[in-house]
Amino acid sequence: MERHFFKSFEQVYRKNEKSYINRWLLIILGIFLASLFLPWTQNISAKGKVTSLFQEQRPQAVNSPIPGKIMKWWVREGDIVKKGDTLIQISEIKEDYLDPNLVNRTEQQVTAKKGAISYYSSKVIVTASQIQNLQTGKKLKIEQIGNKLKQLENKLVGEKAEILAANNEFNLAKNQYERQQKMYEQGLVSQTQFQQRNVVFQNAQAKKTVAENKLEQTVQEIINTKIELRGVEQEYNEKINKAEAERLQSLGTIEVGKGEVAKLENQVSNYRIRNGMYVILAPQDGQITQAKKAGLGEVIKEGEDLMSIIPPKINYAVEMFIRPLDLPLISKGQKVRFMFDGFPAIVFSGWPNQSYGTFGGKVIAIENSISPNGLFRVLVVEDLQDRPWPGQVKIGGGAQGIALLKNVPIWYELWRNINGFPPDYYSFTPEK
Repeated sequence: MERHFFKSFEQVYRKNEKSYINRWLLIILGIFLASLFLPWTQNISAKGKVTSLFQEQRPQAVNSPIPGKIMKWWVREGDIVKKGDTLIQISEIKEDYLDPNLVNRTEQQVTAKKGAISYYSSKVIVTASQIQNLQTGKKLKIEQIGNKLKQLENKLVGEKAEILAANNEFNLAKNQYERQQKMYEQGLVSQTQFQQRNVVFQNAQAKKTVAENKLEQTVQEIINTKIELRGVEQEYNEKINKAEAERLQSLGTIEVGKGEVAKLENQVSNYRIRNGMYVILAPQDGQITQAKKAGLGEVIKEGEDLMSIIPPKINYAVEMFIRPLDLPLISKGQKVRFMFDGFPAIVFSGWPNQSYGTFGGKVIAIENSISPNGLFRVLVVEDLQDRPWPGQVKIGGGAQGIALLKNVPIWYELWRNINGFPPDYYSFTPEK
């Protein structure tokens, strides 16, 4: 029985058999150590969503340019429209534009205002002619008074000569009278002769007085003529100034009228343009979606969204949002792998070439300002050297992006993650 016991013990513990556990442990350890030196592609994962590369290819909201009331729908959701097709017809609700003849009445105001401008233009011409006539009349009147003044001056010269002769005659008569008086007192001449000489003296004195009065009158006439000349100049200057003021006032009225005409013509253009806004047209080709108003007679506000148009052809792109910590590692032209929502994928994070169901992309733009969500926006387009993106991708769909960075050994990547270090910073040279 003891012999059977040892035989069972040997079968259970296999004490005398050779063990291979250490060999397998060494093999596994060697494989593990060798795998630590395999290449690993560092990457940055970020969520994003599908958008369009060009602004005009993104869903466009159709707004109402003016407030109004819906009169008729020409399309419905899902319809394909061309640029310029009629979408909605609305009617006016503002009391300032309810008059159906508003444009014609405003044009009549423009015509009336232009007529007033023409009247004032004619008045300016007439006033200018009046000013010219007044200037001509002033010139003639001044010449007339000037001639009269010259005549008076010539007359003054003659009268001065007359008074000179009268003075000479008076002095001679006075001298003769005084000598005759002495001779009469001495009895050398008769009384009759003395009286005759006295009469001659009195006549000479009277003639001198008349000549002096005529000279004084002529001088006074010259002074009055000069005053008249100044009065004529003053009178005509006042008339000319008044006419000039009327002309300038008419010119000012014309300019004001031109401004009012321009304002009215602007109103006419605005009214015509507004009349064209009662029919809302498609701004571009596309499909009608998200009609936000229903029924007829519904009042809409200015700038209110009515519907959206999705363009038929879209150059898709993905906008990813990167943490500020990872932003220095992203550059234009950098490769990115995507997993789109709804498309199955098998991803090996460190070996992108061994992943399945992912699509290639290339960074095209990086925003310099941070987004409201605290991340930086990066725009990625399709990599034409990789497999094409699926045709079922639509704007707004989700995407998981993996930005590919530097190739490092696995042990280095483990060491980096254990210590909490970011991926290696390096300068990326985009492919030409």
